[in-house]
Amino acid sequence: MKVFADKLPEALAKRLPPVVIVSGEEPLQHMEACDAVRAAARASGVEEREVLHVEANFAWGQLHEMASNLSLFGTSKLIELRLGNHSLGQEGSRALQEHAERLAGSDDVLLISMGKLDFRQQKSAWFKALDKVGLFVPVWPVDLSRLGFWLRDRASRHGLNLDLEAARLLGERTEGNLLAADQELQKLALLAPPSGRISARQVAGDVEDSARFDVFTLTDACLRGEPARVSRIVAGLRGEGVEPPIVLWALSRELRTLLSLHQHLDQGQSFEHACKAQKPAIFEKRRPAYQQAIARLPIRRLHKLLLFAQRLDLAIKGASPLPSWDGLHDLALTLAGGRGLLAEMPGSYRVG
Repeated sequence: MKVFADKLPEALAKRLPPVVIVSGEEPLQHMEACDAVRAAARASGVEEREVLHVEANFAWGQLHEMASNLSLFGTSKLIELRLGNHSLGQEGSRALQEHAERLAGSDDVLLISMGKLDFRQQKSAWFKALDKVGLFVPVWPVDLSRLGFWLRDRASRHGLNLDLEAARLLGERTEGNLLAADQELQKLALLAPPSGRISARQVAGDVEDSARFDVFTLTDACLRGEPARVSRIVAGLRGEGVEPPIVLWALSRELRTLLSLHQHLDQGQSFEHACKAQKPAIFEKRRPAYQQAIARLPIRRLHKLLLFAQRLDLAIKGASPLPSWDGLHDLALTLAGGRGLLAEMPGSYRVG
């Protein structure tokens, strides 16, 4: 059964299941979900804990042996299987499926900590067998549109009263880095006045910019038409040492997707059908952003942007004098509906 991270303590208070799968790559919520399972196990009288780290050439028979051994201190134990981003393979899939079949005669609890599970993996036999008797906790990054509200609620844990403007500013400075956001809240709690109320002015003065971005955050901002945020993300990616070809790949992929959507729509297909025709298909959650971009960017401009992306590819390879990062910023900014410096230049640099 699927339970989101913020509802996990409530679900564990009702019953401690034999299996909990915590899946995702957002470290703060992932860590706290695992901590919640450990706390619930202790509260239920599970005193022994065993940890298995899955690495290359991991012997999956260890899971069966550990589950078969009697606990030293009681009748049950917590077994932690830390997968990270390692693939299960056929042996691991079979071992987990066999473990699910043995759960009826065991009081042990299995906590599986792993990276993101895609839809294909969630349809596998091992996952269905474990999900049927346990809890599945998918951990997702907090979307920027919800981040301010999330931080405002989080601040109350530290005895702070964070107004929405202050929460949004804190979100901008810690986007993609919830660990840093929580650390900043702890620091603000030490500096807070007796009332515990924090204003945007205090956040601006006391919180450093520790946002972390990836190219997928950039493309989402481009599709949604957020030029100011796009500029901030490009600067962040450059400062973090992300290679220009990776940024160009992500932007070019979105340009080709938008062109394909336009072509399907010009053939009289519905937007819904056009999204399903993409490979891979565009998930329903992302479709509004693509719809905004299609309405904002005519097909002629998309062709120009793709040509500009090709010039950037030459520049990155050293075959053109075009400044790579300035060009990437210009490409992303124009895709988001803004205008960059290179877009105003004459000749081959012009993209608008």
